[in-house]
Amino acid sequence: MNQVSTPQGEPLPAIEAVIFDWAGTLVDFGSLAPTQIFVDAFSTFGVHITLEQARGPMGLSKRDHIRTLLADPSIQAQWTQTFGRASTDEDIDAIYQRFMPMQIEKVAAYSQPIPGAVLTLQTLREQGIKIGSCSGYPRQVLDVLLPHAAADGIAPDWVVAGDELPAGGRPGPFMALANVLALGAQDVRRCIKVDDTTPGIEEGRNAGMWCVGLTLSGNEVGYSQAELAAADPVQVQARVAHAARRLTQAGAHYAIDSVADLPAVIEQIRQRLARGETP
Repeated sequence: MNQVSTPQGEPLPAIEAVIFDWAGTLVDFGSLAPTQIFVDAFSTFGVHITLEQARGPMGLSKRDHIRTLLADPSIQAQWTQTFGRASTDEDIDAIYQRFMPMQIEKVAAYSQPIPGAVLTLQTLREQGIKIGSCSGYPRQVLDVLLPHAAADGIAPDWVVAGDELPAGGRPGPFMALANVLALGAQDVRRCIKVDDTTPGIEEGRNAGMWCVGLTLSGNEVGYSQAELAAADPVQVQARVAHAARRLTQAGAHYAIDSVADLPAVIEQIRQRLARGETP
């Protein structure tokens, strides 16, 4: 149970908890469910955004995501042209209210585990590591997603939604720290945050944790599995490299393709802890 030894035979420090994001991290390869719904929700107001624009603020709570999109000059220009005025907080609320039922309707269709995620969670549990999670999804959306994910083997010990903490969401540390409290972890320096978005990595760094960014499976690359299979390998490599740079610049200690690669990284973090390093 969480006992690995150094070459000298001394046990390595234990990892207490790993806190995962959801879309693009544990489920929904490419983080497709939230992205397309932002495009669809804005289009119902006569404002047309691209998938790339929709991906930009990914990782924020959904209301903050909408606020950030409306702050984009090109999107705000469309809004002003359509409505003859700048957007307001009431408009953010209106888009959010349009977004929510659309997201609830679609999220279950994107609940399939990312390849390797189920085995990774099993491996962590066998090592005595607690499994937390948090998401930019509101609780209403997570309540639809969670039973489908659990049926496929993705069932963390704790889940925090993007809209349920008074202190707020990412990039603040609050959801990650709420997991620490709920899981009873003693030391954030022995906790790991795993995420495919820059706000999610910043969340983990602000909480004082080791941070692992996910490239190929996540929002930064943005391929579905079918698109990935058909893509030019050179283009895939370029996207992965760009994603790794973005996540590393946000503070990730490691950038890997997907959660399938996480167990090896955990062993590296244990080695670093044994040498006295901290996040």
